[in-house]
Amino acid sequence: MQRHKRRIATALSAAAASLPLSLSLSAAPAQAAAHDPIVFVHGLSSDSSSWNDWIADFEADGYTSSQLDAWSYDWGQSNVTTAQQLATEVRNVLARTGASKVDIVSHSMGALGSRYFLKNLGGTSYVDDFVSVAGVNHGTSVASWCAWLYTSCKEMQTGSSFLTSLNSGDETPGGVSYASYWSDCDEAVVPNSSALLSGATNVDAGCIAHTDMNNDHGVFEQVRAFVG
Repeated sequence: MQRHKRRIATALSAAAASLPLSLSLSAAPAQAAAHDPIVFVHGLSSDSSSWNDWIADFEADGYTSSQLDAWSYDWGQSNVTTAQQLATEVRNVLARTGASKVDIVSHSMGALGSRYFLKNLGGTSYVDDFVSVAGVNHGTSVASWCAWLYTSCKEMQTGSSFLTSLNSGDETPGGVSYASYWSDCDEAVVPNSSALLSGATNVDAGCIAHTDMNNDHGVFEQVRAFVG
């Protein structure tokens, strides 16, 4: 009888010891599922690799690789075309992950195609949070150097018909949460205030170079808190 009791106690002890492990294993997918997938949109003269540092940071913070979608597009094309391609990319991410919405994190000119998608292509139904990092939201005088070469640059010029239309009315439409992180010494967004969006959470990230804004860890921490 005593031997039988000892066997039961041993079995119960083993089961109890395994319980925290089983709970932690089952909790991990639930925690991962709590994150909206993020679609990263690069800017002019760039590609998906510009997000490598932040993707590593997001993974270290609990995101899975399937929830982090950095894609490349032809940055010389019209931002309207980019917006159409982004719409397809978002649908693909939602289908692949089973999520109902994504977050969009954009850099520089990437903010323009992303915002066109939100405003004109029904994107607000599929996006939870939108982040503009050093976004050329109201144009930049620097675009004059490439406006004669690329449609995208022509659209980035201050006062262009593309920007006039994009910024008419509500700059932050729908139920999306908007944030814009900008640098007060950005050499590519001139004037620096062009990055601000009416109706968004506008954050002065300090004096950070344009090309460093989307791999700066301090900016990452603020963006992570916002989309979280």
